[in-house]
Amino acid sequence: MSVASPPQPPFGRLLTAMVTPFSPDGSVDLDLAARLAAHLVDHGSEGLVLCGTTGESPTLSWKEQHELFEAVKRAVEGRALVLAGTGSNCTAEAIEAIGRAAEEGADGALVVVPYYNKPPQDGLEAHFRAIAQAAPGLPVMLYNIPGRTGCSLEPRTTARLLDLPNVVSYKAASGSTDEVSQLRLLCGDRLAIYSGDDALTLPMLAVGAVGVVSVASHLVGREIQRMIEFFFAGELAAALALHERLLPLCRALFATTNPIPVKAALELEGWPVGSPRLPLVSADSDVRARLTSALAALRPT
Repeated sequence: MSVASPPQPPFGRLLTAMVTPFSPDGSVDLDLAARLAAHLVDHGSEGLVLCGTTGESPTLSWKEQHELFEAVKRAVEGRALVLAGTGSNCTAEAIEAIGRAAEEGADGALVVVPYYNKPPQDGLEAHFRAIAQAAPGLPVMLYNIPGRTGCSLEPRTTARLLDLPNVVSYKAASGSTDEVSQLRLLCGDRLAIYSGDDALTLPMLAVGAVGVVSVASHLVGREIQRMIEFFFAGELAAALALHERLLPLCRALFATTNPIPVKAALELEGWPVGSPRLPLVSADSDVRARLTSALAALRPT
C-alpha cells in the first residue's frame, strides 16, 4: 500500500546542500566542484543547492559564487536542478543576488531568514516579499534555520507569503517535526516542505514533507533515495530500517558545526575538498574518529 503523497516536489525529493571545495591555496576548486556535482547526481541527487550553509556562503565573494554556479551548472546540465543560495541580512543585497541567479539560469533560489539583525515577523514578510517579487519567474525556497539566524520564520508569516506564485517551497531546519505540521495546517498542498535535517527526514516525511535538502547525501545518496522511495511506496519497515542504519552517520555529520564534519568525511572517502574557511576550522581527531567509525559501519562486510 502506497502512502498518500503530499504536493509534487518542485525540485525532486533528494537535493544535496553541496560543499564548496577549496584548493590548498584557499581558492575555490572549480574542477573538483564540477566532478563532485556529477558524482552527487550519479548517486541519487535530483537537485544541488549551492552557496548555502554547507557551501560556506558567508565566506564566498559574489565572483566566487558566480563562478561556482557556472561550473556546477555545466557539469550537471539536463540531469539535475541547480538552486542558488541568494539570502542575505541586507534585503537590497538579496534582491541583487536573486536577480543575478535568475539571469544566470538558476532553477531556483534558496533564501535564508536574515541573520544577526533579528527582524520581527512583519519585517521578515516584507523582506521575503521584496526578494520574491524581484525575480517573479524564479521558484523560491524559503529557508528557516533559527539556530543559525537568531530568529524564526513563523508558519503564519509563511502562509501570508503564498500569494506570491514563485514562493513554492520551504526548507525546515528548526529541528522540530511540529514546524512541518504547523505549516501543513496553514499552507496545505500549496507549499512543498523539505526536511533540512538528515536525522529528521523520515519523521518529517511522515507528517507531510516532500523530501530533503541533505548533507549526508554527499556520502550515502543512494541510501537516502531508497529510504524516501520505500516511504512513498508504503514499505515503512524498510524505510525505518534504513533510517536507523543511517542515523549514526547523520549524527556524526553534525557533531560540530556544519560543514566541518562533512568536509572531513569527504576527505576520508577520497574527495580532497579542503578545510573550511575561517572562522571555521578543520575537524579535530575526535570528530574524525567518530566519522571513521560511522562510515565503516555502512560499508559491506
